[in-house]
Amino acid sequence: MADKKVDSGSESDSTEEPVVGNVNKFAVVPPGYSGRPKKGHLIFDACFECGNLGRVDYITEYEYDLFIRPDTCNPRFRVWFNFTVENVKSDQRVIFNIVNFSKTKSLYRDGMSPMVKSTSRPKWVRIPAKHVYYYRCPDHRKNYVMSFSFCFDREDDVYQFAYCYPYSYTRLQNYLDNLEKKNMDFFSRELLCLTVQQRRLDMITITHPDNLEMDEVKHTVFITARVHPGETPSSFVCQGLIDFLISNHPIAKVLREHIVFKIVPMLNPDGVYLGNYRCSLMGFDLNRHWLEPSPWAHPTLYATKNILMELDRNEKVLVDFYIDIHAHSTLMNGFMYGNTYDDIERYERQSVFPKLLCANAEDFSLANTNFNKDAVKAGTGRRTLGGCLDDNSHCYTLEVSFFSYQTSASSSSLPYTEEGYMKLGRNLARTFLDYYKLINFITAKPSSSIVPKPGPYRMRDRQHERSQTDPPVDSYEDRRRSYNRHSDFGINSCNGFGDPPTSIRLQLRDRDVRKY
Repeated sequence: MADKKVDSGSESDSTEEPVVGNVNKFAVVPPGYSGRPKKGHLIFDACFECGNLGRVDYITEYEYDLFIRPDTCNPRFRVWFNFTVENVKSDQRVIFNIVNFSKTKSLYRDGMSPMVKSTSRPKWVRIPAKHVYYYRCPDHRKNYVMSFSFCFDREDDVYQFAYCYPYSYTRLQNYLDNLEKKNMDFFSRELLCLTVQQRRLDMITITHPDNLEMDEVKHTVFITARVHPGETPSSFVCQGLIDFLISNHPIAKVLREHIVFKIVPMLNPDGVYLGNYRCSLMGFDLNRHWLEPSPWAHPTLYATKNILMELDRNEKVLVDFYIDIHAHSTLMNGFMYGNTYDDIERYERQSVFPKLLCANAEDFSLANTNFNKDAVKAGTGRRTLGGCLDDNSHCYTLEVSFFSYQTSASSSSLPYTEEGYMKLGRNLARTFLDYYKLINFITAKPSSSIVPKPGPYRMRDRQHERSQTDPPVDSYEDRRRSYNRHSDFGINSCNGFGDPPTSIRLQLRDRDVRKY
């Protein structure tokens, strides 16, 4: 049950053999060896939530070929990986080759590197970029291969490697459970439906309780995320948005008093749980099925679209925004996709919000922001709902890079962290206040020193507003030093197999970065 092939320019369909299922405590031993695995015979595992590793081939005692398991019921998509390695020897040096990526373009060409953590060092960090290579390999049907070298330094540790920061279905459920326990009168959680595998599709509503009474017209913002399960940064952005909206920040209070926020934080729970990159359990790219979602094949889309259509039909509700949050595997920064319309006034109106977001978020790129009606994007949430909802609704896809962002102050790039993604979510929330003040719907001022007064926009007001919740940062170089200072990882990285291992600080390799 797979989708028809579209947009094949960025996908490679060649794989050497079908890879089905994840490895489960799989010990890789030399050819001809029999008996129990010895110390140093690596044991690979991906049979856990969000795990993905389908096959491991022994090349030499120093080198292993790794195969990503394709998305369930859809062999086209092979990008996300997440696996553990144990039974290592101290100072054991290896090269891992991930040999069956389906995408030809990748941020690995621009300095991106895999994530790693271990049981004694549970904070995710990036492997130094100088140990990562991305190239077309003639030994694997000219597929693109990502190779990285690594040195295990603690025998008792279990090491975990991933494409990007994982964000699991269970993590979301625990997060929402904790929010529910706080009994906030402006927060509610609703079960929209169960997935094919009987997981929850949650929708949360954040607004002042008075706004739930239908006496006056209610302005509504509808947010979705994680329709593509491997795009984990979208979940961090969404959580940053939620954390800000439920906070005691004066801007959050004003927004709750005037706006109804409805958020579906994980549109594809089954795909997330299974460790897919793009598809649902049944092999569907859900973001191509918004036009006519099936209640049995695409139940989460069916339920979400029904809610949106009910809101749109309600004369007491104005759906001002629909924003679907994604992550991007080839571009840097945060940016937006919007629709093109024959109505020039409508087309110009939708360009306002990205400009406001750019003023609030230094990692947001107007240069990457694009408005289009490409045929390959038909069936996406942005395109479909842009044609279904009221003409005054703004429909966007918010993208954020899997890797890094550049600012106008520097040509170098700074890797995203979990906190960096959440900060983009907070800045997205702030931008709603700017928008509603611009159209004169919100005039309340929680504090003249925090929210700019009506009239000409003043940069010093915005800078002071940011200081209320964000830690002070003096300059781009200060941020880079701060990133390096908090990114130590005591795993010894090898400069070469003949050299002794040395403990190094995780840092971004200096290189020329293509500017989009």
